[in-house]
Amino acid sequence: MPLLGGIRPPIALLCVLVLALAGLTAQVLGPAGEPAVPQAVLSSQQHFAEDGAIALRASIDERVTDLNRTAAALNAGPPVKPERILSDLGRTYQKWTGTTVLDLESGKVLAARGETIPLGWLDKDVLTGDKALKPRMVRLETGDVRLMTMAVLDFEGGPQQLLLASNSLSVPAINLGPFRSMAVVATGGEILATAGFEQSEALNSDQERKELGFLQKQMSGLSARAARETEQDPVSAREPGSRGYPGVSGTLVGENYNGRIATAGYASLSSSDPEEKSSVGAGLGLTVVALLPVVQQAAGPGRELYGLLAAGALVVLGLLAAAVLWATVQRPLLRLFLESRRLARGDLTRPVAVPRWGEAARVGSALERLRAQLGGPDGDSGGRQRVKGRFGVRGPLALTTVLLLLWCLPVGLLLNRTDDSVSIPASMVNDQRDRTDLVADRVRRALNEAQADLVSTSRLIDPDDAGAGRALLEETLREHTRYQALYLLGEDGDVVARAGEEPRADFVDGDDPPLVRVTGKGGKKPVVQAAAPLPDHKGMTLVGEVRVEFLNSLLKRPGLGEVRVVDSEAETIAASDGFLAFEELPRDALADLVRAGNVHVGAGPVENGLLIREGRGTTVAAAAPFSGGGVAADIGWTVVSWQNAKDFQITPYQREDRSVLAGLLGLALIVVCLGWVHLVVARPMRALAASAEKLADGDLKSVLYPRYQDEVGAVIRSLELLRQQLQARKQTQARRLAEPEAGVRGR
Repeated sequence: MPLLGGIRPPIALLCVLVLALAGLTAQVLGPAGEPAVPQAVLSSQQHFAEDGAIALRASIDERVTDLNRTAAALNAGPPVKPERILSDLGRTYQKWTGTTVLDLESGKVLAARGETIPLGWLDKDVLTGDKALKPRMVRLETGDVRLMTMAVLDFEGGPQQLLLASNSLSVPAINLGPFRSMAVVATGGEILATAGFEQSEALNSDQERKELGFLQKQMSGLSARAARETEQDPVSAREPGSRGYPGVSGTLVGENYNGRIATAGYASLSSSDPEEKSSVGAGLGLTVVALLPVVQQAAGPGRELYGLLAAGALVVLGLLAAAVLWATVQRPLLRLFLESRRLARGDLTRPVAVPRWGEAARVGSALERLRAQLGGPDGDSGGRQRVKGRFGVRGPLALTTVLLLLWCLPVGLLLNRTDDSVSIPASMVNDQRDRTDLVADRVRRALNEAQADLVSTSRLIDPDDAGAGRALLEETLREHTRYQALYLLGEDGDVVARAGEEPRADFVDGDDPPLVRVTGKGGKKPVVQAAAPLPDHKGMTLVGEVRVEFLNSLLKRPGLGEVRVVDSEAETIAASDGFLAFEELPRDALADLVRAGNVHVGAGPVENGLLIREGRGTTVAAAAPFSGGGVAADIGWTVVSWQNAKDFQITPYQREDRSVLAGLLGLALIVVCLGWVHLVVARPMRALAASAEKLADGDLKSVLYPRYQDEVGAVIRSLELLRQQLQARKQTQARRLAEPEAGVRGR
């Protein structure tokens, strides 16, 4: 008998899997108590650090790109005086702490604006070689660190000049929310900048100063640990988030003070695309650390008893199911195997022990009839009559399924069920609000950057040279993937020069037209337009249509749920998932949240977050209207986000998920084991019963071939031997009857 054939392996596997699932159930359904910090809170800090790292990287890369693009545009035109260069640069981009133009040959400073840039770090290695003109981090005399960006100005017929710009490596200008602090950390763990710490002189008591000192100490220690963690390769990083974030990110837990635990998320600056190697910010070796003190949760009561009871019930029902299969399927089948082999060997003296019901009874009855046909003595087994069974082996299989479902369904559907009364940590609502505000800031800055690029390009366009203007627009479109079309409008509104797609909407000017607007109602996609009037050419405007896909990409952040950008009427302009142009928000509560966020309080609209409890579910939602500087601050847009609280890694939801998983594993156990029994026993047994009855009814021509090398196959082989014996017996009887007749004819 093969090792993996027949009825015994699936029953043995059923017992093994039941015991394994019982052990897993006792382990996962009865944890010893509540964790001090929910995993959802730790994951939220990790995502917050990732958002900060993305914002810092984008800020650094944009500054470097803007400087290089400005230098390239200047080199393509006539010579410009250094003072004019810095003046135009400062008006277009307000992002550098200091700018300087110096003569490369003499080293003389030709013009300077803002913060004084030290020049002692400039040497031959900085200006030549493989790393020439690469951005460098330089420490000032004050101890602050600046990122120095360089570009060469090479005007035709004049000496080469070096354009220098210094950037502070400060924490991104994002809303940190209450109690959170953030740091930018260099390789080796040195903290370059922090934000969120209160000044000690502003505190009111010694206790607050002690807590501030504790947090600063924790930030120092956790930053050093985070710097070591981010030195590993993202592919080999084991921390959560390393697979969904292109860099290395994770969480750390610090010490406890006054009932609050220091938790931190960290993320290395990395390229927005793992395959992209040109990101300046990604190559600086910086790490963003977000620190938040969290109130330690009180340990809940132990729940080991729940897991043990569920595991014990599974063991009882599983062993009962195995006993049913053993008594009603395995034992009758093995008895048939022994009886058929006895008859095939020629032992016809005693009647066949016929099982009570099902296919086994049909096969046993057929064997008894075959024994009688082979000349065996009559018995009193009653097996000569045909047995009819309606369910057969399917009956025990159904009973076994019901026994196991008595455990799977209650555990998966009823045990550890949650409702809207689950307590959601306040930090989760705060983080949803603050991260939504961060996304709103990213979108606003992206639109401001788009309009600033148009302003920079508009200064280089010559409306009288259509060919040169078209070439400049095509070059700008290649450099900026955020646009789908760029076109220059004349005084009458006609397109003078164009690059990219056809304009999808008209740009109508008024007395004071907004420089960023959205049109296209009634179409398939909203049309987001940014504009910049041409200087010295009244009535002419450079317009760029921003791709909606570009805005959608800014909204996709893990751990934030569904995110949308809506206008002042709460109609969708962009979304992290699919959407219809200008469709309404799916819930009235979200629209109310958007309207509440746009109410001016104090200096202006503020972000809001809330819990929406409906039925058995809870939703965490937040809305952040555009605020801050730039031309996009006043367009009335709002970023709104929401997600189901069940997505949080909170203990009640985790218990519910584990219960559902245990129920699903039980269903998988039923499908695997009982499906195996059905395939290798139930179906072959029905075919075996039909073949045995046909043979007992006199069909000696149909050859019986065993399809499986198991008990059923062994019975079929025995039936084939019996068929051959009956056929030989019939032929012998025919010859005996023919021989006397031949003798009579001979005389």
